[in-house]
Amino acid sequence: MKAVFNEELIRKYDRPGPRYTSYPPATEFHEGVREEDYRRMLLESNLSNRPLSLYFHIPFCESACWFCGCNVIISHRKDVSRRYLDYVYREMDMLKPLIDPSRRVVQLHWGGGTPNFLTSEEIREFFGRIKAQFRLSEDAEVSVEIDPRYLSEGQLETLREVGFNRVSMGLQDLDEEVQKAINRLQPYELMRDVMKRLRELGFKSINIDLIYGLPYQTPEKFRRTIEKTIELNPDRVAVYNFAYVPWLKPLQRKIDPATLPPPQDKLTILEMTIDLFQRAGYVYIGMDHFAKPEDELATAQSNGTLWRNFQGYTTRKGVDLIGIGATSIGMLYAGYFQNYKTIRDYYMAIDAGRLPVMRGFLLSEEDLLRREVIMELMCNFRLNFEDIEGRFNIDFEEHFAQELEELKDMESDGLLKVEGRKIIVLPEGRLLIRNIAMVFDQYVRTKKEQRFSRTI
Repeated sequence: MKAVFNEELIRKYDRPGPRYTSYPPATEFHEGVREEDYRRMLLESNLSNRPLSLYFHIPFCESACWFCGCNVIISHRKDVSRRYLDYVYREMDMLKPLIDPSRRVVQLHWGGGTPNFLTSEEIREFFGRIKAQFRLSEDAEVSVEIDPRYLSEGQLETLREVGFNRVSMGLQDLDEEVQKAINRLQPYELMRDVMKRLRELGFKSINIDLIYGLPYQTPEKFRRTIEKTIELNPDRVAVYNFAYVPWLKPLQRKIDPATLPPPQDKLTILEMTIDLFQRAGYVYIGMDHFAKPEDELATAQSNGTLWRNFQGYTTRKGVDLIGIGATSIGMLYAGYFQNYKTIRDYYMAIDAGRLPVMRGFLLSEEDLLRREVIMELMCNFRLNFEDIEGRFNIDFEEHFAQELEELKDMESDGLLKVEGRKIIVLPEGRLLIRNIAMVFDQYVRTKKEQRFSRTI
């Protein structure tokens, strides 16, 4: 079922809302959750024997992209990574007695920053340490983010050799004027050559990120970027809406707000993007993501196992995510734990012999129930009441009477239908899935101030 762009409905429902990479959202994290909670819940998680997903954060970049909202460190000194890796290894050593070594790792991801900031020797050493400590499944999804502008000789070969089978890289926009305005010059020829080499090396899945709403963008310019992206033939594409928040991200002050496209142009770009990718055969997975029909994201959605975590959509539901490195977030069944964001605080915690947990959130039974409802809607565009009742021992209509009443307006607008004992999101509702999910969010309901991006 394809997504349908309806400008009138988009304007009606456009408001701030969570992206639901977790529920409750990270805005609810607090410093009352400490290292002791993390240690206890890690030990308890071993009893479940749930598979593991590992996320390692490498925060360094060689140059600053002015649109960036990530926690990164700009450095031209390659030696900074050596010290950082030593601390990551120390964090791994602290985790070792807390995690049953027989648990299978079904996902491994290096994010950043720019993981290919590491040298080939560091990549081999780092991956070797991971393999020595954790039991990687033969069919594990092993992915890495790269910046194609800073690939060194033989680096892609090293990544493939050690075991990576998926790659994600940013393209953002191919127009030179736009690239200059965001301080990221990246010619199409470079992307074409990198894609060719990735295919030759046998990487299983390649993702490309685009961003709309950047300075000097127009619908005509972005159409050319989409057409060129389709020529590159990635397995997955993520198309993000640029959030201009210079009061939160000072680097964005280098962007002149007068150069940003007006709201109407952004809506035109969004409609065009969805149309072009769907016409090219990509499946609209949800929110910002498209995938080829044979890609595991599309397969997971069709068989009901798609899920979301702090990296976005994921093919593996029912895993415990362990976040390692500065700013990383772990997601155990009933708890979220985030490491210190700054290198200084991260190092200080490890020097003191403590796991570097800065904040987090412990989920109640009600949180777990609502997370299941929200994630099922976000990921699979449908919800079976009986499935929820079987897991949580509730009467769905009774427990969510207020929410079902609120959904009636959305039903009359054609965003969804309540059919029998199921909620089915319709094509017009797929773009507004965050709004539908928010109906079941207890925390949004009680917040006067919304600290989120707009839903469209």
